[in-house]
Amino acid sequence: MRVTIADVAREAGVSKTTVSRVINTKGEVDRTTAARVREVIAQLGYVPSSGAVGLARGSSRTVGMLVPSLTWPWMGELLQGVVDTVEAADYGLLLFTCNRGAESVQRFTSQVSARAFDGLVVVEPENTLGHLTELHRDGLPIVLIDDRGHHPEFPSVVTTNHEGGASAARHLLAAGRTRPLVLTGPQHFGCVRDRLNGFRSVLPTDLVVEGDFTERGGRLAVEELLARDVTFDSVFAHNDISAAGVLRALRAAGRRVPDDIAVVGFDDIPMAEHTEPPLTTVRQPTRRMGETAARMLLSHLGGTPVPDGPAVLPTELVVRHSAP
Repeated sequence: MRVTIADVAREAGVSKTTVSRVINTKGEVDRTTAARVREVIAQLGYVPSSGAVGLARGSSRTVGMLVPSLTWPWMGELLQGVVDTVEAADYGLLLFTCNRGAESVQRFTSQVSARAFDGLVVVEPENTLGHLTELHRDGLPIVLIDDRGHHPEFPSVVTTNHEGGASAARHLLAAGRTRPLVLTGPQHFGCVRDRLNGFRSVLPTDLVVEGDFTERGGRLAVEELLARDVTFDSVFAHNDISAAGVLRALRAAGRRVPDDIAVVGFDDIPMAEHTEPPLTTVRQPTRRMGETAARMLLSHLGGTPVPDGPAVLPTELVVRHSAP
């Protein structure tokens, strides 16, 4: 059974108001009484509602973060950037995922209603942009790490997806590759369209296959094209996970990388250094994106106006053995 403020008050022999004053570091309680209340709180394991503490103090000094899942391969780096920045400012972090769909969203919404946090950093879960926009219009400070290229009406952090695609194409073209395969992610994502358009602006191609950002999707796409004797001398995969599937399929078919076919990915997740061969890829500055989003939110909470447009962080081509 959950320990309540009434349990603490009864055990300490004081009123609930006194317990509340101790929790919220008000100065009206003598030191002996305050020490006794804190001792009872520790003994009972009472955890005060962050919303109640925030209302009393005027701020919870807690930042919320909403993400689709913690299993995404670059999520750890991004989350670390947020955590480092938030903790350095003496704020706490309340993390929400959408692993359970509507149930997760309902739980998150209840925490918004309880004012459990002062502002929100978001990596947009599927089909939540409309809800987030309403929360922003209702006064919740939000910064979006816009990995999907949805360009919301509230502050956001983005990377240069168009230039990232163009840099991959320039690199392949300089190596003499003229028949590229582009393996995209789901094309309803703005970032996917930007990467494809950037690539095509340098190296036009009609050989485009829509993928799903999975290793299996990358592998099956290449296996199908090889079975149909489709000719290509390079592959630009829109993330490193699908690029790993491409490498696996080429290896199984006896195609040499990079001698026969060069492969370029996107993201530069830690795995990219350890594929066979190590993967040339376009690096997204994921940790810096997390740091930047957290700084923007904290600055806004401190009274600094947010910029009108998104904060744009550049991508970088990282050359390894799959496409030297």
